[in-house]
Amino acid sequence: MIGLNVLFWIFVALFAVIGMTRGWAKELLVSFAVILAMFIITVLERFVPFMRDNVVFAGGATLFWVRFLLMLAMVFFGYQGPNIPKLAGTNRFARERLQDSLLGFFLGALNGYLVFGSIWYYLDDAGYPFSVIIAPMSGPIAEATARMMPLMPPYWLGTPAIYFAVAIAFAFVLVVFI
Repeated sequence: MIGLNVLFWIFVALFAVIGMTRGWAKELLVSFAVILAMFIITVLERFVPFMRDNVVFAGGATLFWVRFLLMLAMVFFGYQGPNIPKLAGTNRFARERLQDSLLGFFLGALNGYLVFGSIWYYLDDAGYPFSVIIAPMSGPIAEATARMMPLMPPYWLGTPAIYFAVAIAFAFVLVVFI
C-alpha cells in the first residue's frame, strides 16, 4: 500500500521529466488547459442549475467523476493541442538550449502538481468514495494529508482567483502564441 502523498510526488517528478522532453511552450499550454478545466468546473458548479442542484448537492462519487472527467478531457486536449501543424511547423518554440529544457522541467513539475493535486483535492472533497482508495485515518500520513490539502490548486484557485487566472492565461496566449 502506498500513501497518496508519496504517489503525488512521484507524479510531479514524472511530469517534470516529461516536461523537460516536451519543452516549455507545450507544457505552458497544458498548464493553461488545467486552469481552464478548473474554471469550467467552477462555473458549472456555481451557475448551471442541473449541476448545482443535483450533482454538487449529491456529492460523493458522482461529483468526483464529473470533476475528474472534465479535468481529464482538458488535460488530454492540452497535451494534444501543440500538435497543430501551424504552431508545430514554426521554429518559434524549438528546444535548442539547456534553459528551454530546464524551463520545461519546471513547467512539467507544475503541471504534475496542478493535475494530480487537483484530482487528489477532488477525491478528498468527495470523501474518498471508493473502496480501493481510503482516506488516511490517523498518524503522520493523515497529518501530512491535512497539511497538504490547503496547498492544492482548487483550494487556492477558487472564486474569484480562478477568474483572474483565466484572464492572465488568455492574455498570455494572445501575446506569446498568436
